[in-house]
Amino acid sequence: MAASAACLSYTAPPPPNFQPSPKCAITNLTTTATTTRIGNANRLAKRGGEVRCNARGIADFIGGDYLKFDLGQWLSDVEEHKALAIYAPHEGGYEGHYLSRLKYKGYYFLDLSARGLGDPETTLTQIHPVCPAHLGKQPIARWYFPPEVDYRLEALPPNAKGLVVWIIEAKVLSKAELQFLALLPTLRPKVRVIAECGTWRKFMWKPLKEIAGLSAE
Repeated sequence: MAASAACLSYTAPPPPNFQPSPKCAITNLTTTATTTRIGNANRLAKRGGEVRCNARGIADFIGGDYLKFDLGQWLSDVEEHKALAIYAPHEGGYEGHYLSRLKYKGYYFLDLSARGLGDPETTLTQIHPVCPAHLGKQPIARWYFPPEVDYRLEALPPNAKGLVVWIIEAKVLSKAELQFLALLPTLRPKVRVIAECGTWRKFMWKPLKEIAGLSAE
């Protein structure tokens, strides 16, 4: 005897301690029974309540992912805290909107990767040695480079508002290294620091001093 099955979308009931947000409402559906015949066995499947979010904002209808209504708050926080830790969705691309707004305001950028950065204090503010790969065939050499931040501050045009040190993969840095980055705008007043410290479901940011364990004062 051929087995027949009914196709029905099933929604699991919410947990006992579930507290819906004001935007969400639980719709209690009438318990329905669907009898599925598999051979001679009859099994009963019960359908629980559904959670539907009926309240929507204007960003859901006009492309909130592209308009970025929080750009004003972003600019004010950059000027207030001067060093921010950002968390962007892992698929990438969201941080470009915020970078472009800083560039529009007159900032110039120094893009660095935390991997291979070495000691941030030495690399950014002091003359530091760099040993190129010798591949086992050339003699081991050591080259000296000027401070990355100071060198670019001197090269800024007169109308520039400042220099943004944008560090990707900052999640690999230690707490001491993050603390130095958080204090860098104090040592170099025209410098702003943006550190990508992880991922999140939406683009968000926090003061870098808070992430590094320093007081926000």
